[in-house]
Amino acid sequence: MQVLQDRTLVVRTRFPARITETIPTSSIVNDLGEERYEVAVPWDWTNAEKLTHMRIRGVPSPIQRDYKWPRPMGFEPFDHQKDTSSFLSLRRRAFCFNEQGTGKTASVIWAADYLLTLGLIKRVLVVCPLSIMQSAWQADLFKFAVHRSVDVAYGDATKREKIISGPAEFIIINYDGIATIADHMLNHGGFDLIVIDEANAYKNVQTKRWKLMNKFVKPDTWMWMLTGTPAAQSPVDAYGLGRLCVPTRAPRFFGDFREAVMQKFGMFRWEPRPDAEKQVFEMLQPAIRYEKAQCLDLPEVTYVNRIAPLTPSQKKYYKELKNQMLLEMAGEEVSTVNAAAKMNKLLQISCGAVYSDSGATIEFDVSDRLRVVQEVIDESSHKVLVFVPFRHTIELLKDYLGKNGITCDVIHGDVPVHKRTAVFKDFQEKQNIKVLIIQPQAAAHGVTLTAADTIIWYAPVTSTETYLQANARINRPGQRNAMTIVHIEGSPVEKRLYAMLQGNISNHEKVVDLYKKELVET
Repeated sequence: MQVLQDRTLVVRTRFPARITETIPTSSIVNDLGEERYEVAVPWDWTNAEKLTHMRIRGVPSPIQRDYKWPRPMGFEPFDHQKDTSSFLSLRRRAFCFNEQGTGKTASVIWAADYLLTLGLIKRVLVVCPLSIMQSAWQADLFKFAVHRSVDVAYGDATKREKIISGPAEFIIINYDGIATIADHMLNHGGFDLIVIDEANAYKNVQTKRWKLMNKFVKPDTWMWMLTGTPAAQSPVDAYGLGRLCVPTRAPRFFGDFREAVMQKFGMFRWEPRPDAEKQVFEMLQPAIRYEKAQCLDLPEVTYVNRIAPLTPSQKKYYKELKNQMLLEMAGEEVSTVNAAAKMNKLLQISCGAVYSDSGATIEFDVSDRLRVVQEVIDESSHKVLVFVPFRHTIELLKDYLGKNGITCDVIHGDVPVHKRTAVFKDFQEKQNIKVLIIQPQAAAHGVTLTAADTIIWYAPVTSTETYLQANARINRPGQRNAMTIVHIEGSPVEKRLYAMLQGNISNHEKVVDLYKKELVET
């Protein structure tokens, strides 16, 4: 499709009357012969949207001409981000399947901001995991739409209802934050664009979560669903997404869809039919997808922070331990070794298991953190390394992933060297191992693990050298993809440590400084 002087679209078609009848301001400008014509269409959002609705391919959005792409100084939108914004801005219902780490959050924000500017929508609801409400969505809105009002609906029901009733143009809420205030949101929300991030959370139409969201989706509601891994575990997982976003493209009943994409063997075993992938593709449309390998302008490594709030029991013991440390520190000089040891105690609580002076292990509920790890793994198209500082926590995570059907292997200090070599080789060469859980000190040097392009830090370490060497396991010759490093944090000490590690601060004095800051701040 050609754009003339930034004002006119020239469409080549065999059926010019379809366009001229739908868009009265268009006209046939050229007869190309063999029943092919060129039609000139004034380029504005209304006409571009009509052409898109007619399923004419390659229609550019006037966002490319008119939008200023607000962003921090020194940041330039990538081509694939602009293309994604353009695609979404012309489609009331759409899927964005761009891989994790490609910057799709910014693309969505720009597209929504453009529609708000045109007056086509008035309010946006972003539904996402708890772990990225603030660290990703709120932070990116402050970067890329600083002129817009934003609020996070988190806290007790009364607080969330007050935020929903407030004036913010963008409201961010986690999946399960909707349930207790659903009626209030329906009556007072006024959301005409709903964005669902990590949309596989809505794959099952039988869940209360799915049924509640379905109530919000009216015929004129805009909805964009985001996930880097649609139907990654089974073709049937696509049904909930299709039925919610594009119900006219999905069978009315789940059983009909399952019969179409799966074949039954015996009483309980179902396997995908040969054309299952094609059927899923056809249902989950319109869609755009960029893989990291296609985004040649991406930085080599992208860093992402995810929040995993401490549970009440963790908060209680974290506070008690800090108070105890304050008493011990009063009037004394703290050595680097002592500071690192005490910070490790705080990290152990954050991770879910603390070792007492007698050697006993005290476990805490860390369901939020485990869930965040799974979220990242589910959104990853390739293999994943998870670095876990403490041995007991490794076992907790391994058991959790196994119960959720995620294949993994483990490397820690007690795994013999000859067995480590075999585990590394299998991870690099075999497709059936998705995740490798590693104690950082056990594999920080010399090992190549480029089958993975994503690293999850379950919690930080106190050594900058260990952190950098661990990250280098995937950033080596043979890596074909842009890489993503995810920091999971739930406590103040973790946030400070990640800042130190990412800033490449190796001065051991800084460990003492961090320790002192942690104790004096509540």
